[in-house]
Amino acid sequence: MTTRLFDSEDLDGPDPGRSRRRRAFWSSFGLIYMIPLVQVVAGYRGTRLALAVLGLGAFIGLYYATPLSMRSWVDPVGRLTYALLTAFALVTAALPVAFGDEWVGTPVYLSMICAMALPMDWVLWGIGGATALASVQCLLIDGARGALPVIAITSLSLGLMMVGFRHARTLVQQLRVARGEVARLAAADERLRIARDLHDLLGHSLSLIVLKSELARRLGERDTARAMAEVSDIESVARQSLADVRAAISGFRQRDLAEELDGARAVLAAAQVEAVVRRPPAPLPDQVDGLFGWAVREGVTNVVRHARARRVTITVGRTDREATLEIVDDGCGAAAEGHAPGHGLEGLAERVADAGGTVAAGPRDGGGFRLAVRVPLGPLGAERAAVESAT
Repeated sequence: MTTRLFDSEDLDGPDPGRSRRRRAFWSSFGLIYMIPLVQVVAGYRGTRLALAVLGLGAFIGLYYATPLSMRSWVDPVGRLTYALLTAFALVTAALPVAFGDEWVGTPVYLSMICAMALPMDWVLWGIGGATALASVQCLLIDGARGALPVIAITSLSLGLMMVGFRHARTLVQQLRVARGEVARLAAADERLRIARDLHDLLGHSLSLIVLKSELARRLGERDTARAMAEVSDIESVARQSLADVRAAISGFRQRDLAEELDGARAVLAAAQVEAVVRRPPAPLPDQVDGLFGWAVREGVTNVVRHARARRVTITVGRTDREATLEIVDDGCGAAAEGHAPGHGLEGLAERVADAGGTVAAGPRDGGGFRLAVRVPLGPLGAERAAVESAT
């Protein structure tokens, strides 16, 4: 199956009829040069006049009808266009032979129509054929040999000029389609970003709210003061979640690794999971720091939801070439279950891939689950981190 980037309806814009009217308008300019021929026909008498009027009418009608039948500038030729173009070529070839040297300029119009209507691979052949036809007519018709250079050059130059005009129109139409596609992709990317951010933000916050709600319920009867403290924490988490959602929608939410590590400790403590956090002394570049913040939030949320672990180790490291994050738990090794494509760990993998890094996630041989993120540090990133560290 062949996929076409542009189709005739797209390239003609929202109003194909308007595009056809434009083609007819530009075609009309060429008919200015038919005025001397009309004056010649007006001097005919009797049958010759009638036949000349019919021939001239057929010529002008086909000259208009052929470009109007085009589907688009990129893919112009259909069966109707082929038939009209063939008829126009026959009329163009017959009129000078039938009426004399005053008609030898008609193949010039055939050259222009070929440049407009033929597929681009055939256009030069069509222009060459029309120029050859004009040359042969000038050689065979009495009194027309002196016009051979002018007719041949005119046919060739006007045909090539029309090719340039057609190419410009094609580029304009393609640019219009490309702009629409860019706008559509930008909107799709923004929807994906919001969906991914909301998944990461709400998954973590709702898990913490559930854990603290369960704890408050258990403490409600025997330790009212502590239960109220947990309820107060639930209120704070809910307010922060609302602020995070608003920030994610507006595009200003940035994940901070230190903030996320503090939040991870709180969530794990609420879930009665021991947390061990190791960080390098040197800071990470802002982009990597924010990316690791997302990774910590996603990894810890999965541990709380699925792993049933007792101990979690979060290790952040860096070298001159790369930064690493590893989240290891001693649970049941099911931290990756239940995530549809485009969410959870797959959403994290998309973020990391955008930064040129990799994500490895899976059960460990000795039990538990391991999430590892590696992100390369470019020379500028390493230099910036060194400056920040020195400061």
